[in-house]
Amino acid sequence: MAVMRIAPGRVVGGRVEFDGELPEGATVAVLATDGDETFEVDAETKRVLLTAIEQCQNGQTTPMADLLANLRRRG
Repeated sequence: MAVMRIAPGRVVGGRVEFDGELPEGATVAVLATDGDETFEVDAETKRVLLTAIEQCQNGQTTPMADLLANLRRRG
């Protein structure tokens, strides 16, 4: 299984930019917040996601496989 990372970024001039490096040609997925669109999660899932976002903002990353396994364990 490929290792996946969550990394914070911003759209600048119509392009996504983030602090980090990826190999040329890497496939990425972008989750963008949009003022009117929301989703709901339970309190524990919210805590896990906010922790992951905080880690990214601090320059730490969490492999996607680890994040998904953590979410699955919590039901």
